[in-house]
Amino acid sequence: MNFSISGGLVIALGGIFPAIAIALVGSKAMEALGRNPEASGKILPAMLLAMAFAEAIAIYSLILAFGK
Repeated sequence: MNFSISGGLVIALGGIFPAIAIALVGSKAMEALGRNPEASGKILPAMLLAMAFAEAIAIYSLILAFGK
């Protein structure tokens, strides 16, 4: 396998920032649910959608890292 420094940087940065985003989204969603539990029907789908978008960015960086 031929891995380069740029591939390693792509996967490292492409993994850390989505992880931070997912942590922040989850934290704020749990905070919102703690304040207003009856709003879970509106909060949870939005939380899952935001986490899916952040995870998609991590998957794109994985594809880029393997392409180098």
